[in-house]
Amino acid sequence: MAMHKVVANADEAIHDIKDGDTLMIGGFGLCGIPENLIRALVKKGVKDLHTISNNVGIDDFGLGFMLAAGQIKSHKGSYVGENRLLEEMVLTGRIDLELIPQGTFAERIRAGGAGIPAFYTPTGFGTVVAEGKDTREFDGRPYVLELALKADFALIKAWKGDRWGNLVYRKTAQNFNPMMATAAKVTIVEVEHLVEPGEIEPDQVHTPSVYVQRIFQGTDYEKRIERRTLRKA
Repeated sequence: MAMHKVVANADEAIHDIKDGDTLMIGGFGLCGIPENLIRALVKKGVKDLHTISNNVGIDDFGLGFMLAAGQIKSHKGSYVGENRLLEEMVLTGRIDLELIPQGTFAERIRAGGAGIPAFYTPTGFGTVVAEGKDTREFDGRPYVLELALKADFALIKAWKGDRWGNLVYRKTAQNFNPMMATAAKVTIVEVEHLVEPGEIEPDQVHTPSVYVQRIFQGTDYEKRIERRTLRKA
């Protein structure tokens, strides 16, 4: 069964993603985003999607492509500061946005993958983050109940993967990709290097193959930098 995880390309990988699905999309800023899978979703034209991702890309790249195509109905994430279109859509009520403190966001995804339905955190108590949520006190400190996050599909980018689905990430791409890979019904992975089983040292594996349902060799990576700041000479 493990040998049937390799698919030809992004279009084949997302063949069963449909209108209204919930998608976790890996990456941090523009680092480690599944560029091929995002392009394929725009091409396919699925809509009313509920996205879970740290960012929403920028106006002309990443999830910004899907936003511009009118495909995203709601979004859960932590940082949205580089996207003018998103700001306009939020202010005009064209998208449902839930901003989540980044540590809480990461833990809600990790909990989803670990089978933990909810947890208490002190982050956000006494702010709008806690509105409508259960609160309790532990050891004299107030905590907010946060629910786990899960998805129909996780769209993941890894640096290297083998045909069985064992994955290795590089640098900041480890931020959300590994935990998202555990928290969806179907995990779809694009890699820069697709290798044979045994070519990745077992101790180097970040995501074991058991979490991966589909994998393919990505192409044409731009690997943009969200904002480059240089010191004056």
